[in-house]
Amino acid sequence: MTFEQPLPKALSPSRLADFQACPRRYQHASIERIAQPASYATAKGRFVHLVFENLFLLPAGERSIERARDYVAPAIDVVLTDDVRKDLAMDDAMLERLLAETEEIITKYFEMEDPRAINSEGIELRLGVTVNDAPLFGILDRLDRDPDGSLVIVDYKTGGLPNRNYDSQTFANSELYAVLCQEKLGERPAKIRLLYVAQGETIERNVTEVVIKARASAASGAWERIKRYYDDGDFPATPSSNTCRFCAYKDLCRSEGVPVPR
Repeated sequence: MTFEQPLPKALSPSRLADFQACPRRYQHASIERIAQPASYATAKGRFVHLVFENLFLLPAGERSIERARDYVAPAIDVVLTDDVRKDLAMDDAMLERLLAETEEIITKYFEMEDPRAINSEGIELRLGVTVNDAPLFGILDRLDRDPDGSLVIVDYKTGGLPNRNYDSQTFANSELYAVLCQEKLGERPAKIRLLYVAQGETIERNVTEVVIKARASAASGAWERIKRYYDDGDFPATPSSNTCRFCAYKDLCRSEGVPVPR
Protein backbone atom coordinates (compact mmCIF):
# COMPACT_ATOMS: atom_id res chain seq x y z
CA MET A 1 0.00 0.00 0.00
CA THR A 2 0.97 3.65 -0.35
CA PHE A 3 0.39 5.89 2.63
CA GLU A 4 -1.51 9.11 1.98
CA GLN A 5 -0.18 10.62 5.19
CA PRO A 6 3.38 11.99 5.38
CA LEU A 7 6.08 10.45 7.51
CA PRO A 8 6.26 12.19 10.92
CA LYS A 9 8.95 14.84 11.16
CA ALA A 10 10.50 13.42 14.32
CA LEU A 11 10.62 10.40 16.59
CA SER A 12 9.66 10.85 20.25
CA PRO A 13 10.49 8.43 23.07
CA SER A 14 6.88 7.29 23.32
CA ARG A 15 6.58 6.71 19.56
CA LEU A 16 9.90 4.88 19.58
CA ALA A 17 8.47 2.64 22.29
CA ASP A 18 5.39 2.04 20.11
CA PHE A 19 7.57 1.04 17.18
CA GLN A 20 9.82 -1.22 19.23
CA ALA A 21 6.77 -2.95 20.70
CA CYS A 22 5.03 -3.37 17.33
CA PRO A 23 5.68 -1.51 14.05
CA ARG A 24 1.98 -1.80 13.15
CA ARG A 25 1.08 0.09 16.32
CA TYR A 26 3.41 2.87 15.19
CA GLN A 27 1.71 2.89 11.79
CA HIS A 28 -1.75 3.31 13.27
CA ALA A 29 -0.69 5.92 15.84
CA SER A 30 1.91 7.99 14.01
CA ILE A 31 1.31 7.52 10.27
CA GLU A 32 -2.45 7.11 10.07
CA ARG A 33 -2.98 9.06 13.30
CA ILE A 34 -5.93 6.95 14.38
CA ALA A 35 -7.08 8.45 17.66
CA GLN A 36 -6.72 6.32 20.77
CA PRO A 37 -9.59 6.63 23.25
CA ALA A 38 -8.70 8.19 26.57
CA SER A 39 -8.32 5.93 29.57
CA TYR A 40 -8.64 6.76 33.24
CA ALA A 41 -4.89 6.23 33.66
CA THR A 42 -3.92 8.59 30.83
CA ALA A 43 -6.41 11.24 31.95
CA LYS A 44 -5.14 11.03 35.52
CA GLY A 45 -1.56 11.33 34.30
CA ARG A 46 -2.30 14.45 32.26
CA PHE A 47 -4.29 15.91 35.14
CA VAL A 48 -1.49 15.51 37.69
CA HIS A 49 1.21 16.62 35.25
CA LEU A 50 -0.68 19.84 34.55
CA VAL A 51 -0.98 20.61 38.26
CA PHE A 52 2.77 20.16 38.79
CA GLU A 53 3.65 22.02 35.60
CA ASN A 54 1.73 25.07 36.79
CA LEU A 55 3.21 24.77 40.27
CA PHE A 56 6.78 24.87 38.92
CA LEU A 57 6.05 27.84 36.70
CA LEU A 58 5.72 29.83 39.91
CA PRO A 59 8.73 31.50 41.56
CA ALA A 60 10.38 28.95 43.86
CA GLY A 61 9.25 30.63 47.07
CA GLU A 62 5.57 30.44 46.07
CA ARG A 63 5.44 26.69 45.42
CA SER A 64 3.28 25.71 48.37
CA ILE A 65 0.84 22.85 48.73
CA GLU A 66 -1.99 25.39 48.81
CA ARG A 67 -0.93 26.79 45.45
CA ALA A 68 -0.73 23.26 44.01
CA ARG A 69 -4.31 22.68 45.11
CA ASP A 70 -5.33 25.92 43.40
CA TYR A 71 -4.48 24.35 40.04
CA VAL A 72 -6.76 21.34 40.45
CA ALA A 73 -10.02 23.06 39.48
CA PRO A 74 -8.59 24.69 36.31
CA ALA A 75 -7.19 21.30 35.27
CA ILE A 76 -10.72 19.90 35.13
CA ASP A 77 -11.63 22.18 32.22
CA VAL A 78 -8.33 21.66 30.39
CA VAL A 79 -8.01 17.87 30.68
CA LEU A 80 -11.55 16.59 31.07
CA THR A 81 -12.93 17.70 27.72
CA ASP A 82 -16.25 16.43 26.43
CA ASP A 83 -14.46 13.83 24.31
CA VAL A 84 -12.43 12.57 27.26
CA ARG A 85 -15.50 12.38 29.48
CA LYS A 86 -17.27 10.41 26.77
CA ASP A 87 -14.37 7.98 26.35
CA LEU A 88 -14.27 7.40 30.10
CA ALA A 89 -18.06 7.35 30.54
CA MET A 90 -17.25 9.75 33.36
CA ASP A 91 -19.87 10.30 36.02
CA ASP A 92 -19.79 12.20 39.32
CA ALA A 93 -18.37 9.20 41.15
CA MET A 94 -15.42 8.91 38.74
CA LEU A 95 -14.71 12.63 39.01
CA GLU A 96 -14.78 12.42 42.81
CA ARG A 97 -12.35 9.49 42.63
CA LEU A 98 -10.00 11.45 40.37
CA LEU A 99 -10.04 14.48 42.65
CA ALA A 100 -9.49 12.35 45.75
CA GLU A 101 -6.54 10.55 44.15
CA THR A 102 -5.10 13.87 42.98
CA GLU A 103 -5.28 15.26 46.51
CA GLU A 104 -3.51 12.16 47.80
CA ILE A 105 -0.81 12.55 45.16
CA ILE A 106 -0.27 16.23 45.98
CA THR A 107 0.06 15.39 49.66
CA LYS A 108 2.55 12.59 48.99
CA TYR A 109 4.54 14.72 46.58
CA PHE A 110 5.16 17.39 49.21
CA GLU A 111 6.44 14.66 51.51
CA MET A 112 8.88 13.54 48.78
CA GLU A 113 10.55 16.89 48.09
CA ASP A 114 10.23 20.59 48.81
CA PRO A 115 9.57 22.29 45.45
CA ARG A 116 10.70 25.62 46.95
CA ALA A 117 14.23 24.18 47.17
CA ILE A 118 14.31 22.88 43.59
CA ASN A 119 16.45 24.69 41.04
CA SER A 120 14.76 23.78 37.77
CA GLU A 121 16.21 24.88 34.46
CA GLY A 122 13.28 23.72 32.37
CA ILE A 123 9.59 22.87 32.81
CA GLU A 124 7.91 20.94 30.00
CA LEU A 125 11.16 21.53 28.13
CA ARG A 126 10.86 20.84 24.40
CA LEU A 127 14.02 19.54 22.75
CA GLY A 128 14.57 18.55 19.14
CA VAL A 129 17.84 17.27 17.66
CA THR A 130 19.09 15.10 14.82
CA VAL A 131 21.29 12.18 15.86
CA ASN A 132 22.84 9.91 13.22
CA ASP A 133 20.32 11.28 10.67
CA ALA A 134 17.41 10.47 12.99
CA PRO A 135 15.22 13.47 13.95
CA LEU A 136 14.39 13.13 17.65
CA PHE A 137 12.01 15.16 19.77
CA GLY A 138 10.91 15.03 23.39
CA ILE A 139 9.27 17.04 26.15
CA LEU A 140 10.88 16.78 29.59
CA ASP A 141 8.70 17.20 32.68
CA ARG A 142 11.60 18.89 34.47
CA LEU A 143 15.31 19.43 34.02
CA ASP A 144 16.82 20.24 37.42
CA ARG A 145 20.19 21.44 38.58
CA ASP A 146 21.12 19.53 41.73
CA PRO A 147 23.10 21.18 44.55
CA ASP A 148 26.30 19.52 43.29
CA GLY A 149 25.86 21.31 39.95
CA SER A 150 24.82 18.30 37.90
CA LEU A 151 21.81 18.13 35.60
CA VAL A 152 19.00 15.71 36.50
CA ILE A 153 16.08 14.65 34.33
CA VAL A 154 12.94 14.43 36.46
CA ASP A 155 9.83 12.58 35.31
CA TYR A 156 6.52 12.25 37.17
CA LYS A 157 4.88 8.83 37.22
CA THR A 158 1.31 8.34 38.38
CA GLY A 159 1.20 4.54 38.07
CA GLY A 160 2.47 1.74 40.26
CA LEU A 161 6.09 1.07 41.11
CA PRO A 162 7.96 -0.90 38.43
CA ASN A 163 9.71 -4.22 38.80
CA ARG A 164 13.34 -3.25 39.42
CA ASN A 165 14.45 -6.31 37.45
CA TYR A 166 13.41 -4.39 34.32
CA ASP A 167 15.15 -1.06 34.90
CA SER A 168 16.35 -0.90 31.30
CA GLN A 169 12.71 -0.73 30.20
CA THR A 170 11.63 1.55 33.05
CA PHE A 171 14.25 4.18 32.22
CA ALA A 172 14.23 3.78 28.42
CA ASN A 173 12.21 6.90 27.57
CA SER A 174 14.10 9.09 30.01
CA GLU A 175 17.44 7.83 28.74
CA LEU A 176 16.48 9.04 25.29
CA TYR A 177 15.74 12.41 26.90
CA ALA A 178 19.33 12.30 28.12
CA VAL A 179 20.47 11.93 24.51
CA LEU A 180 18.43 15.01 23.61
CA CYS A 181 19.96 16.99 26.47
CA GLN A 182 23.52 16.07 25.57
CA GLU A 183 23.06 16.87 21.90
CA LYS A 184 21.02 20.05 22.34
CA LEU A 185 22.53 21.53 25.51
CA GLY A 186 26.03 20.13 25.24
CA GLU A 187 25.84 18.63 28.72
CA ARG A 188 25.08 15.08 29.74
CA PRO A 189 22.64 14.77 32.65
CA ALA A 190 24.17 12.91 35.57
CA LYS A 191 20.98 11.21 36.69
CA ILE A 192 17.42 10.35 35.86
CA ARG A 193 14.99 10.71 38.74
CA LEU A 194 11.53 9.12 38.45
CA LEU A 195 9.01 10.42 40.97
CA TYR A 196 6.29 7.84 41.56
CA VAL A 197 3.99 10.43 43.06
CA ALA A 198 1.06 8.07 43.60
CA GLN A 199 3.31 5.84 45.70
CA GLY A 200 5.41 8.53 47.36
CA GLU A 201 8.66 6.90 46.20
CA THR A 202 11.59 7.94 44.02
CA ILE A 203 13.91 5.77 41.95
CA GLU A 204 17.08 7.01 40.26
CA ARG A 205 19.60 5.83 37.72
CA ASN A 206 22.92 7.29 36.67
CA VAL A 207 23.40 8.31 33.05
CA THR A 208 26.57 7.01 31.41
CA GLU A 209 28.18 7.57 28.04
CA VAL A 210 27.52 3.90 27.25
CA VAL A 211 23.78 4.44 27.84
CA ILE A 212 23.77 7.58 25.70
CA LYS A 213 25.40 5.78 22.78
CA ALA A 214 23.13 2.75 23.09
CA ARG A 215 19.92 4.81 23.14
CA ALA A 216 21.06 6.99 20.26
CA SER A 217 21.98 3.92 18.22
CA ALA A 218 18.63 2.24 18.94
CA ALA A 219 16.72 5.37 17.92
CA SER A 220 18.65 5.87 14.69
CA GLY A 221 18.28 2.19 13.80
CA ALA A 222 14.54 2.37 14.42
CA TRP A 223 14.25 5.49 12.26
CA GLU A 224 15.95 3.73 9.36
CA ARG A 225 13.48 0.85 9.65
CA ILE A 226 10.55 3.27 9.90
CA LYS A 227 11.59 4.96 6.66
CA ARG A 228 12.00 1.58 4.95
CA TYR A 229 8.61 0.30 6.11
CA TYR A 230 7.02 3.59 5.06
CA ASP A 231 8.50 3.36 1.58
CA ASP A 232 7.43 -0.30 1.36
CA GLY A 233 3.91 0.63 2.49
CA ASP A 234 3.85 -1.99 5.20
CA PHE A 235 4.65 -1.89 8.90
CA PRO A 236 4.65 -5.52 10.08
CA ALA A 237 2.58 -6.53 13.08
CA THR A 238 4.36 -8.38 15.88
CA PRO A 239 1.53 -9.64 18.08
CA SER A 240 2.16 -11.06 21.53
CA SER A 241 0.29 -11.29 24.81
CA ASN A 242 2.26 -8.43 26.37
CA THR A 243 2.27 -6.22 23.27
CA CYS A 244 -1.43 -6.57 22.50
CA ARG A 245 -2.82 -6.63 26.04
CA PHE A 246 -3.45 -2.88 26.36
CA CYS A 247 -3.13 -1.87 22.72
CA ALA A 248 -5.91 0.39 21.47
CA TYR A 249 -5.67 -1.07 17.96
CA LYS A 250 -6.06 -4.79 18.61
CA ASP A 251 -9.62 -4.94 17.23
CA LEU A 252 -8.45 -3.16 14.09
CA CYS A 253 -5.60 -5.63 13.74
CA ARG A 254 -7.98 -8.57 14.16
CA SER A 255 -10.15 -7.16 11.36
CA GLU A 256 -7.01 -7.06 9.19
CA GLY A 257 -6.28 -10.72 9.90
CA VAL A 258 -3.50 -10.24 12.45
CA PRO A 259 -3.49 -13.18 14.94
CA VAL A 260 -3.95 -11.07 18.06
CA PRO A 261 -3.88 -13.18 21.27
CA ARG A 262 -7.15 -13.39 23.14
